[in-house]
Order: sequence, then structure tokens, then C-alpha cells
Amino acid sequence: MDIRKWKKEILTIPNLLSLFRLALIPVYVVIYLNAREPGQYITAGAILAVSCLTDMVDGKIARRFGMISTVGKVLDPVADKATQFTLTLCLSLRYPVLRPVLGLFVIKESFQLIAGIVALRNGKMLPGALLPGKICTTVLFVSLILLVLFPGLPHTAVTAVAVVDAVFMMVSFVSYILAYFGKNSKVEDLKKPQ
Repeated sequence: MDIRKWKKEILTIPNLLSLFRLALIPVYVVIYLNAREPGQYITAGAILAVSCLTDMVDGKIARRFGMISTVGKVLDPVADKATQFTLTLCLSLRYPVLRPVLGLFVIKESFQLIAGIVALRNGKMLPGALLPGKICTTVLFVSLILLVLFPGLPHTAVTAVAVVDAVFMMVSFVSYILAYFGKNSKVEDLKKPQ
């Protein structure tokens, strides 16, 4: 691969933003797990907010400036899922009521990974994230960031967050099952001209 093609495929602003999001994960973990004062929780929440903002911006930049790449199509969701998993895991250590949400997240993402690999091996691919998946991601990030910022919330509020997150995750999970295996499957044949 020549240097120009390498820069166009790998060294792009959206890809660098995705790598930045991955680099923020250990920083968040250290700050959140050692947080004892309100300012430390605010710092952890701010890191997550920066991560969310870069996630929203990288796709817009990629489309606007023609920086969509195969690497980016893999790197962006990896950064998203790694951040979501880490956030849910850290919070479930503090709030056991979130452990079923963590379990559901792992099951859902494992299904999507396996179904995606099977589809690719058959020359097919889901063209992008589904709307229920995007909504679920937004709800998950917003609700969990609130738990980071306000560690003193009562148990009933945390339970309500867990229930809301689980419901949105289940709707998203079912939509992906139907997208891969339903009557009106959204999986596209990669060999067909678009």
C-alpha cells in the first residue's frame, strides 16, 4: 500500500478521533474507580461527554469530507462498544442492579459480532447501524453518564435507569435479530452492485 492510499484509508481525522476515544477509556476507568469527591465524578463524566461528542463528530466529518474508510467502519463501532462496555462494567461494580444490563449488553454485542462475521463469510453485510441501535446507544450513554455525575442518587432512581436501559437494549437486540434473520432482512449482498 503506497503512502497516499495509507493516509486516505487509515490516517484520517475520523479514525484518529476513534483512536482518541479508545485512549480515553483507561483514563476514565482510573478516575472513576478512584473518585471520592464530586469534582472527580465531574471529571469522569466530562471525559465521557468528550467521548460522546467525538463519536458524533467523526461520522459527520467522514461523510462531509469523503473520509469514509473500511478501517473507520470497523474502528468507530469498536470504540463505541468498548466505551459502552467499560462504562457499564464500572458502574455495575458500584451499582449491582446494573449487572443484568451488563449481561444483556454482552449477549447483544456477542450476537451482533457473531452474526456479522457469519454474514461476511457469506458475502453479506448489514449496511450500518439500525435506528433502534442508535437510540439505544444514546439512551445508554446519557443515562449512565448521569449515574457517573450524580453518584448519590437513590436506589430507586438507579433501578429506574437499569430498567429503561434494559428495555431499550432489548428493543435494539430484537431489531438486530430481525435484521439478520427476519422475513424482511436488512442484510445486503456485497457482490451485488449498489
